[in-house]
Amino acid sequence: MIYDVLFGKPLISLVTVGLAGIVVWFFLSRQRPTTRLVMQILFFGLMTLIIVGSGIEPYRFQGYQSEDPQALLVILAKSLWWVHLAWAVIGFIRLYLVLEGSPREARLLQDLVVGVVYIGMALSILAFVFGVPIGTLVATSGVVAIILGLALQSTLADVFSGIALTLGRPYVIGDWILLSDGTEGRVVESNWRATHILTGANNIVVLPNSFLAKLGVTNVSRPDETHLLVLTIRVAPTRMPASIRHVMVSALASCNSIVREPPPVVAMKGLDATALEVELQFKVTSPSQRATARNEVLDLVYRHCKSAGLLLALPASATILTADLPTEETAQPPSVTPLALIEAIPIFATLTSGEKQTLAETTAIREFRKGDVIVREGEMLPSLMMVRAGIIAARHGGEERGRFAPGDFFGETGLLAGMQEVCTLEAVTPVTVYEIDQEAFAPLLTERPALAEEIAEDLANRAERFRNGGALPPEQARNAHAILKTIRTIFRA
Repeated sequence: MIYDVLFGKPLISLVTVGLAGIVVWFFLSRQRPTTRLVMQILFFGLMTLIIVGSGIEPYRFQGYQSEDPQALLVILAKSLWWVHLAWAVIGFIRLYLVLEGSPREARLLQDLVVGVVYIGMALSILAFVFGVPIGTLVATSGVVAIILGLALQSTLADVFSGIALTLGRPYVIGDWILLSDGTEGRVVESNWRATHILTGANNIVVLPNSFLAKLGVTNVSRPDETHLLVLTIRVAPTRMPASIRHVMVSALASCNSIVREPPPVVAMKGLDATALEVELQFKVTSPSQRATARNEVLDLVYRHCKSAGLLLALPASATILTADLPTEETAQPPSVTPLALIEAIPIFATLTSGEKQTLAETTAIREFRKGDVIVREGEMLPSLMMVRAGIIAARHGGEERGRFAPGDFFGETGLLAGMQEVCTLEAVTPVTVYEIDQEAFAPLLTERPALAEEIAEDLANRAERFRNGGALPPEQARNAHAILKTIRTIFRA
């Protein structure tokens, strides 16, 4: 019965099986390539079986009579057989042509081979189904190809450059790249025609692949995204170079925005009568952190220089008299008295001169040796401490989460009843601090609401920074509003 159905009317059977195969192939999910391949082979095998049994030769052209009613069926049947053959071959290619560890290259190679298969299928149908002389067609298509090549020269250059970039893999999606023309950003899309780059200004730059292939590409994301920054600082030569270098090392060591391993480098670039040029080399975790790290390093260099009594030099282009240059004997170190430090800390900006003076008179000097624990996690300091010199590390659970440098303050949590230090504070270097007694500082929180707001904001930012580093559980990273409410409740501010 089945034999009669299949071979009684072979052309109709071929067309029916071929169309059914197309319907099944269309509805099968692309996520099941093995199932699709099995179905493609099944339908192609069934069509081949019908062809062999009926004596039809799809690989040989046989003339058709225009009045023959079966001519259309023959053309359709042969065409479907060639289509299913191509699909079966493509199924094998998609499933088994795999390059381990290189999915993009494998996909590109698959597309190229699939394109060749489709071209071969089209030429086979033209030659064996319609009887078109391929030799003449190829000669004619060569002329057409030349015309199209000249017309599409730019587009073809982009396509082949895209193939070269895909195979060469100088970057992948998500990499941060720097081009020799100054363009810089993260690769967000790469196709046959162009590459899309998201710049630091949050703009999308679309570069044709042919243009990109001619430029030098620096992949900042390889081997990782750590990025080297270099800053040049000019310091008045009022101290020995070794002393100045020590201050710069301390400034970099107190920075929270840079990478500590490998350690930053301080290099002496030059020395003359006007300045000692120092080059600071340090790394950040990603290019997006460059501005933050640069700002913090410059701030810390200024604070450490002021703390150590160093003077910044004038620019090299400035015209000055040699007699006006500071020397080791004539240089006047910057004043770092308690009053000067209070005036330099932003949270005290709302105080009057008299209040600052009164606060400065109540300060006491405390010194800690390297390795001394200033306060342990969970304890409270009953006073406010301002760092005069040195570096203090904040550790939680034995892991460092931040550092304090000259000009920073801590211990304010002890002024808030029930609030404790969430980190252990330990001296990384010899440390000198100015300590303000609670009795002198607490009334200011009541009289100066702006001061309470500044402290609340500082506490919230510090806790958030530690929490982002994984040091604090979320419940300890209180926001500024909650801290300010606590301050006002305790002091009725």
